[in-house]
Amino acid sequence: MATMTFGRAINAGLRRAMENDPKVVLMGEDIGKLGGVFRVTDGLQKDFGPHRVVDTPLAESGIMGTAVGMAYRGYRPVVEIQFDGFIYPAFDQIVCQVAKLHYRTQGNVKMPITIRVPFGGGIGSPEHHSESPEAYFTHTSGLRVVSVSNPQDAYVMIQQAIASNDPILYFEPKRRYHLKGEVDESVDITATGMGAARVVTEGSDVTLVTYGPLVPTARDAAVAASDDGVSVEVIDLRSLAPIDFATVEKSVRKTGRLVITHEAAQSGGLGAEIAASITERCFYYLEHAPVRVTGFDIPYPYSKLEFHHLPDLDRILDGVDRALGRPNSLSGLEG
Repeated sequence: MATMTFGRAINAGLRRAMENDPKVVLMGEDIGKLGGVFRVTDGLQKDFGPHRVVDTPLAESGIMGTAVGMAYRGYRPVVEIQFDGFIYPAFDQIVCQVAKLHYRTQGNVKMPITIRVPFGGGIGSPEHHSESPEAYFTHTSGLRVVSVSNPQDAYVMIQQAIASNDPILYFEPKRRYHLKGEVDESVDITATGMGAARVVTEGSDVTLVTYGPLVPTARDAAVAASDDGVSVEVIDLRSLAPIDFATVEKSVRKTGRLVITHEAAQSGGLGAEIAASITERCFYYLEHAPVRVTGFDIPYPYSKLEFHHLPDLDRILDGVDRALGRPNSLSGLEG
């Protein structure tokens, strides 16, 4: 076991994948000599050469188009989108080509492309640098979407994504790059799949579902709620498309209450899909309507305001109170 930051764990996973398969090629803006703006690819070009860690032009559509061509030729390209909001110029390539070529060719062409996307807020940056675009891609058939929340998952799941024959968007919460944790580098990456959700904290009163940057916040909320006699079960989805509804359903059938939290806006967000699906599956077990605690339906705010925009401990606990029918910010009742 080794202690690593979240960013270093991704770096170690990329290194292991490149050592195991010479067809793995990294592409992106400033990922070579600079090591990426977050230094996640630091040292990889020095060790593997510029033909395998490629500094590309500032042209996301061109990067993705090149990755499609390389996948056709048997390579496993790993594309870094420098910031979440920069992915939109590549949207046409991802949705119209990457997501559809396997089906269009009746399975004869595979697209083993991994698209790394640093996402979410909390680093003091404006729009285009602090967005949460995951719902666009979970809505797109033919893509798999995952989001990691800790160094161990970061290390394992980047390797699993690269080894998969499916195109995968790998969302990395940028404000957690310096989060430290134990990483077992000897783990067998084939022993578990990417699709399973993880129960982070067991509980009996409320199910709290989240992913990526808000997993540590949700865990803190569970600890705070326990001081008030409320037992919160925290679930880290890990896979956003497909979603492991079986794990969430099992928890909700036990607790009878569901809270979903994510940084992305509420309207059309992943929380709406989870709420609707669990209501269909667990209607007679629910003691209260599912509650969503999300970012607001506005363009990402200036850095001085972002912590009012992002769900925090107090807002998540307020959501737990809503699910329990206790006085909360919407009820107008004093505690």
